[in-house]
Amino acid sequence: MAITGPSGCGKTSLLHVLSGLLRPDAGEVYFGSRELSGESDAACSRLRLTSFGFVLQFGDLVPELTLGENVELPLRMTGVRAAVARRRALDLLEELGIGDLASRQAGAVSGGQAQRAAVARALVHEPQVVFADEPTGALDSTSGEAVLDCLFAAARQRRAAVVVVTHAAEVAQRADRVVRMRDGRVLEAVAAR
Repeated sequence: MAITGPSGCGKTSLLHVLSGLLRPDAGEVYFGSRELSGESDAACSRLRLTSFGFVLQFGDLVPELTLGENVELPLRMTGVRAAVARRRALDLLEELGIGDLASRQAGAVSGGQAQRAAVARALVHEPQVVFADEPTGALDSTSGEAVLDCLFAAARQRRAAVVVVTHAAEVAQRADRVVRMRDGRVLEAVAAR
């Protein structure tokens, strides 16, 4: 699903509500049969850690850690043993075409490479939903296309839903559904194709 609209219309706020990062001012948000707006902060945090993945506009990798260590983080936070986390992170980085960069510090790679690592980090723990906020906004068109290819292919292979915030029509065209927003309101939600 793509959430589209002009800058400042509330796309990111809606993404934060859908992912349980923000509570809605009105209404309810459900993930399966769970009402997120009724869950405690701790329960929402646990759900985000185990069931959701996040890709942000600038990747938000820890620059002092290697790409591999950044990708391992969600696994390590859920108690996965270091050796298992390392292997899964390396396998996913390989799948996304940057396995040779696993030992490079995140602050020393290109924007496109960092975004691919952010996609790997979002998917390494096999989430049910990946929330992506302008994942190509800071990239040139070629790098952006490559990151989107990685994101959608890897998510599809893992049967994870993708909710992407974008103002770019070419990004929204990849989604099954498009939610159009303006001035903090949803105008429509339609099939993309």
